[in-house]
Amino acid sequence: MFAVFAAEQQYHHDTRTREQERLILASIRERSAVAPTPLSTVTPSRATDMAPARAPRAAWPRPIGVHAHEESAACAMA
Repeated sequence: MFAVFAAEQQYHHDTRTREQERLILASIRERSAVAPTPLSTVTPSRATDMAPARAPRAAWPRPIGVHAHEESAACAMA
């Protein structure tokens, strides 16, 4: 009996969640249809203009605390 009650509660929870998500997506679509903002009119903020360049990302994930160095890559290849 408890399994049936739990399944019903899960079904109702999922239904409410889906309905809320559907309403959110509908409001987003309505807002974007009313006032589309062309990308050419958007100006970047001063903070992004002055941000330092990012270091290039590694091709594979490293364990936390391990840093990649050019010398170590050359030694590993030898």
